[in-house]
Amino acid sequence: MCGRFAVTLPTDAMAQLFDALPANDLPEVPDYNVCPTTRIATVRAEEGQRRLAPMRWGFLPQWSKSPTDGPLLINARAETIADKPAFRAACRARRCLIPATGFYEWTKDGDGNRLPWYIRRADGDTLAFAGIWQDWARDGEALRTCAIVTTAANTKMQAIHHRMPVVLEPADWPLWLGEAGKGAAPLMQPADDAVLEFYRVDPKVNSNRAGGPELIEPFDD
Repeated sequence: MCGRFAVTLPTDAMAQLFDALPANDLPEVPDYNVCPTTRIATVRAEEGQRRLAPMRWGFLPQWSKSPTDGPLLINARAETIADKPAFRAACRARRCLIPATGFYEWTKDGDGNRLPWYIRRADGDTLAFAGIWQDWARDGEALRTCAIVTTAANTKMQAIHHRMPVVLEPADWPLWLGEAGKGAAPLMQPADDAVLEFYRVDPKVNSNRAGGPELIEPFDD
């Protein structure tokens, strides 16, 4: 599961990192509390060129009657993505990267209080989530939408959650984007335990209206 994340890398640095041509309407950064249904930065390959462009986080199958029709598809399970009607065409032909500085997960204490954790790369580099995307249009409204691919948590992450986003290393970006031929399915695996680290953060992030760099700072009870 990945339901909230942070992006702090400036747009020009993001374009340079992914060797991508940036769009003019990318979301503002930094954003320490990226929420579902908002516009997020994504990287896709198109006609031999990588494009850094916004998409709506919340995948809309073509049969959806409106953006609010049906469940909110912010994640796609790696185990079923190739068979699920909503995702199977996209996972073969419309894959993207979703940059992030870190993401949030929650545990609960003995009283049922939600305790947020911030997860980031241990080496400090930018995360690249595996994503899929889909164009949707109806009644004059058109959206380019996406979902984050998730898989079973690695041993380390199991301490706080049983799922995690698929985190792709730079060497694997060309294969996921379709630039290096077919055979991307084996990439949908948990990251090695050493790749990520996590720590408690302020419960203020429990609100989707919260913002500011203090959201990703270590928090002590």
